[in-house]
Amino acid sequence: MGEGAVAMVRLSGPMALAIAAKVYRGTVATEKLAPRRVYTGEIHDSNQKLDDVLLTYFRAPRSYTGEDVLEITCHGGVLVTRRILELFLSAGARMAGPGEFTQRAFLNGKMDLTQAEAVMDLIRAQTELALRAANEQLAGRLGAELTEVREELLTTLAHVEAYIDFPEESIDPDTGKALLNRIRELIQKLDQLLATADQGRVLRHGLRTVIYGKPNVGKSSLLNLLLGYDRAIVSEIPGTTRDTIEEVINVRGIPVRLIDTAGARATTDEVETEGVRRTRQEVEQADLILQVVDGSLPRAELRLLEPRRSVLLLNKSDLGAHHDWKTTEGIRFSCKERFGLEDLNKAIWDRVMGGITRLDDVRVAINARHQACLQNARALLDTALHSLEERKSPEFVAIELRGALDAVGEVVGRVDTEDLLGKIFSEFCIGK
Repeated sequence: MGEGAVAMVRLSGPMALAIAAKVYRGTVATEKLAPRRVYTGEIHDSNQKLDDVLLTYFRAPRSYTGEDVLEITCHGGVLVTRRILELFLSAGARMAGPGEFTQRAFLNGKMDLTQAEAVMDLIRAQTELALRAANEQLAGRLGAELTEVREELLTTLAHVEAYIDFPEESIDPDTGKALLNRIRELIQKLDQLLATADQGRVLRHGLRTVIYGKPNVGKSSLLNLLLGYDRAIVSEIPGTTRDTIEEVINVRGIPVRLIDTAGARATTDEVETEGVRRTRQEVEQADLILQVVDGSLPRAELRLLEPRRSVLLLNKSDLGAHHDWKTTEGIRFSCKERFGLEDLNKAIWDRVMGGITRLDDVRVAINARHQACLQNARALLDTALHSLEERKSPEFVAIELRGALDAVGEVVGRVDTEDLLGKIFSEFCIGK
């Protein structure tokens, strides 16, 4: 709870109107409220007015939760908001748990589980791309694709179980081939969804990007340049940066968690040694490494990191390029002249998005829970495919297909998953 111009207290449930009637005074009695209209009124504590408020009523099932919902907008002071909340609690309401409003919306069929999770993604979105991906999921795009997969799975399972019940009909070669093709198509669709997992993780949590290199190559200058202000101390003295510094920037809609590290070198200084140890640890955990070198000096002995996880920046290009680097592939860069910045942004984008060139192309980005469920479904479908190819008993095929159906259903909440719901909604903020 914080101080603001206005605050909102929201009630949901069959007793919302009756509870509000105990503390709300307005020109229209609560039992005569028209849905979706805003009314002016007062909140009273006994016979004393506490605040002037606006009240809006949403009648079930046409509300966010699918229940009767009242939204009371009051002044946003900490004291007045807390007093109004206490009045509603004393009148018979109880505090909502984390994410309970969205959980009730799910349980009342207002959204599937992927849409419920998208609400939290929407709240936490740090960039336009993350916001757009969350809105796509909230609109039901992922749920629609998975519903289509479930329907195809049900059709396939029904065919196999029909053969189990009526074995005399047998599965002729043409029909068997059609089943194999259908399962292959389902596996392909799951692979396409699973391919978005890394993008989803980056959009939700940011690309963990470590700035790495020897002392005095311009790592801290690069951090300051990308942030747009002086965050790290820049000095010609080697070993100035002793600890990691972490900040988040927006690169073409991608949240990038930049981590500046201590210069990688052998040292006898105890504090700097700890900084170098942390540098190695950050490099191991990084999604992307920006390896910075001084391109104006001889290459000497330097181990270049594998290109798959790193981008090489030949910094200080304004001083001229040393001939040792002439044939080395990397981005010619200058923190002083801001040269190469667009090339770096493009390199980060290409590593994350894999060739996608427009924001509109990011339609679905699954999260870690979705990934685990879909990987399970894919493995079960793969087993069913091999069982069909080896002409095993159709009972085994049916078991694998049922398991895949349950795994896909778990993503959208089509199975009994009470423990799962508790975990998901525990991560929500109070009151959403």
